[in-house]
Amino acid sequence: MKKKWILAAIIIFPSLAFARWQQEVAYQMDIVMDTKTHQFTGTQELTYTNNSHDTLERVFYHLYFNAFQPGSMMDIRSQQISDPDRRVGKRIAKLTPEQQGYQKIITLTQDGKKLKYTIRGTVMEVELAKAILPNKTTVFAMEFEAQVPIQIRRSGRQNFEGIDYSMTQWYPKMAEYDKDGWHPDPYVGREFYGPWGSFDVSITIDSTYTIGGTGVLQNPLEIGHGYCPNDLVKRRGDHRITWNFKAEKVHDFAWAADRDYKHITHQIKDGPLLHFFYQMKDSLTQAWEKLPKMAADGFEFLSKTYGKYPFAQYSIIQGGDGGMEYPMATLITGRRKIGSLFGVTMHEAAHSWYQMMLGSNEADHPWMDEGFTSYASNEAVKAIMPTARPDDPHSGCFQSYFSIVKSGLEEPMSTHGDHFNTNRAYGVSSYSKGELFLVQLRYIVGDKVFDKAMKTY
Repeated sequence: MKKKWILAAIIIFPSLAFARWQQEVAYQMDIVMDTKTHQFTGTQELTYTNNSHDTLERVFYHLYFNAFQPGSMMDIRSQQISDPDRRVGKRIAKLTPEQQGYQKIITLTQDGKKLKYTIRGTVMEVELAKAILPNKTTVFAMEFEAQVPIQIRRSGRQNFEGIDYSMTQWYPKMAEYDKDGWHPDPYVGREFYGPWGSFDVSITIDSTYTIGGTGVLQNPLEIGHGYCPNDLVKRRGDHRITWNFKAEKVHDFAWAADRDYKHITHQIKDGPLLHFFYQMKDSLTQAWEKLPKMAADGFEFLSKTYGKYPFAQYSIIQGGDGGMEYPMATLITGRRKIGSLFGVTMHEAAHSWYQMMLGSNEADHPWMDEGFTSYASNEAVKAIMPTARPDDPHSGCFQSYFSIVKSGLEEPMSTHGDHFNTNRAYGVSSYSKGELFLVQLRYIVGDKVFDKAMKTY
């Protein structure tokens, strides 16, 4: 038994050997949204703590919205890869100026001193006025403006299900610096990696919109939105109101807004408050009424099996272009039958364990994120909805792996997430092979050792 435990630890735990320090960020942001032009202005105060052993002479920001412009790296890659994501295809190349996305920096200072910077696509390189020494803190102050693109991939407005705003990757975000240096990866629609910290975000928008996302709403009564269990306070008149959210120990902040959201909640005993934001339009959206109890059972299973969910709430939001995970929230497409709706909810929720808590570099090692998540979510679906998975819940990963081996398109799991030659190879390597690795490890070390290893990890 001891040998089996050591084997499991050696295989799963190597990444923890490098987790001796991590950078820390504290964002305070205020934005004002113009829903007629789909543009917003914002201010950002970012307190950055250098916990590394290195002196930093420069920093990098991600400007994700810049990907949604003709000629961007995401656009070119989508047109050149042999199996483009059908959600992207040639759509970026056809965007008009009014439909494109952008993030523009108006002013940027460090501790009050103006900074020089260079923008290349979705990455901004900043020359510091003063180097950041180890264990020292500095404050960046920024004014910026942005235009929300027509939704192409994850972020955007007016998606095909009729959701007004899916606001992900929406603000200038500090890149991660770790033992390998900076990670200013250009955005091509893959995964994310960023420093951990706190967010204090105020969003001013027309009062006709309901907002859900990362963090805990601080002023529900002030804005006339109850945010109490199943209690939506109607707002009077059409004017602007400011929503204030706060989140601690997360690495990103996402939100969505729509004029037709129905908002309900479900409190998990000794667990988080679940929020649900969706449009009730037809028979395909009625499944959302069954989702709260099932999602709560799923969260309880994941907490019991892999470790307790540590945050105060989680928001399940109709939006996006499939399903995508963010801290304390997910955006998923909503017109699904209950089996599909519950399945995608569990997958995105399981990311709260794999990546949202662990903070692994999902760009360098996507299988440690998607593979572990696929394994855990398939276990949860089988436990809560056994009729959906009457056989082995992991049989799909075997079939997917065998298929790509026969195709000759398989690529190493060590490939950076952005650099796979085909989307198919990326998907199988990240999702199927990562899941298959855990299935085989469980077979080798046995259920008891495997379960202990997963909880420890």
